[in-house]
Amino acid sequence: MTDSSELTWGSVSITGNFRENNEDRLFIHSDGRYFLIADGMGGQSAGEKASELAVELISKRLDQTFDWDATTTDEVVVERIDQAIEYANSEIMALGEIEPKFRSMGTTITFIVRANQSFYIGGVGDSRTYQLRNDEFRQLTEDHSLTQALVKAGTISPADAETHRYKNVLYRYLGSKDGAKGSDAVRIAPQSGDQYLLCTDGVSDGVSDEQMQEILVTNDDPQAAADALVKAAQDGGSKDNITCIVLYVQ
Repeated sequence: MTDSSELTWGSVSITGNFRENNEDRLFIHSDGRYFLIADGMGGQSAGEKASELAVELISKRLDQTFDWDATTTDEVVVERIDQAIEYANSEIMALGEIEPKFRSMGTTITFIVRANQSFYIGGVGDSRTYQLRNDEFRQLTEDHSLTQALVKAGTISPADAETHRYKNVLYRYLGSKDGAKGSDAVRIAPQSGDQYLLCTDGVSDGVSDEQMQEILVTNDDPQAAADALVKAAQDGGSKDNITCIVLYVQ
């Protein structure tokens, strides 16, 4: 468990039971200014490279463009986040074009950035960020998957989406032309007692929302909660790498 005044957090990333390598990456700023999770795709070293580049380049650009002690407008914060993501997207695409072994690689990203005494939360792809506040557990990010697009169009139900054959097919991710279309970041004013979960689909595919909420409620320590979430995902049959970050607001 690590803390930064009003925040404590814990994290876990494992290969899981079905994969030979871990294509997930997480990054936590040393002072808890931002939290990143990426889930690479493309097979073998390509997915690992894409997620590694995403967290490396986004963190680098955030550090370059933010004065963490200054107050600015929401529009400027979101613009800087989106510029960092666009930068990572362009670099991932460029490497994929010049290196045959990295061709067609890509990665998701989800994040919490702390600025203006607020949380800015968003992402690209289907890695997710959730909030638990006053017994209400909700997903703050939107999946950029074909099934979610079908749900929004009213073609299939949310229940159908859980087992749909296109469940893990993304139409937006870093490493694609649509990857630079913004992070859909939302501003949240954190409250004492809030709990936040960032995770790859290795968690959400193996643990129900009800289980996630129960684990957060029953663990006072965010590292213990992260450990329990990963174990639950394994026990739940997750077939992917499993990565999460858990944040508690004091």
